[in-house]
Amino acid sequence: MDSSPLHTLLNPVCRFAAILCGWGLLGLSVLTCVEIVGRKFFGFSLNGIDEIGGYALAISTAFGFALALVRRAHTRVDLLLVSLPARAQAVLNALAALVLAAFALFMAERGYAVLSESVEFRSVSNSPLQVPMWLPQGLWLAGLVLFAAVAAALAVDAVRRLLRGEMRSMNALYGPPTVLEEIKEELGTELPDLSRRAAQ
Repeated sequence: MDSSPLHTLLNPVCRFAAILCGWGLLGLSVLTCVEIVGRKFFGFSLNGIDEIGGYALAISTAFGFALALVRRAHTRVDLLLVSLPARAQAVLNALAALVLAAFALFMAERGYAVLSESVEFRSVSNSPLQVPMWLPQGLWLAGLVLFAAVAAALAVDAVRRLLRGEMRSMNALYGPPTVLEEIKEELGTELPDLSRRAAQ
């Protein structure tokens, strides 16, 4: 998959955050198994596992947005895009990057508003755990901020490439991945024969 210095810089940061979230979800899975076995055979329950699961899902999803963006893993409908000239594709890809960055910044701003309200009113969860809401919301906001920062940086780079007339690199970095790129990504290897056949 094509890359750039910016992508090379952002990828390990986003990947590290995603790995941490993955370990968190793995820990949640272990607790869930303990909960099931405990209820079934020993008559005890770990109260609040479902609540913790909700927090973990929201936090890991927020951090996952950034990695998916860097890896171009977000779903995009490219039925018409691929039939357009390279310049038109570049304009639409830059527009998509700008719109996504604006939406990511909006999400981060709304997340900050939610966190500020929880801190102001010292909100706790309406459950036996009585979790201070600033804790899960703070981690959730951190994921949204990372997503917004990555989206904004990539949008600036996309516009810069568009203005400089770098249509090929622009579409390679910010357009939807091709079928060959997705196959290479899955297999983790080069496919020179398929590439040559596709070019014929």
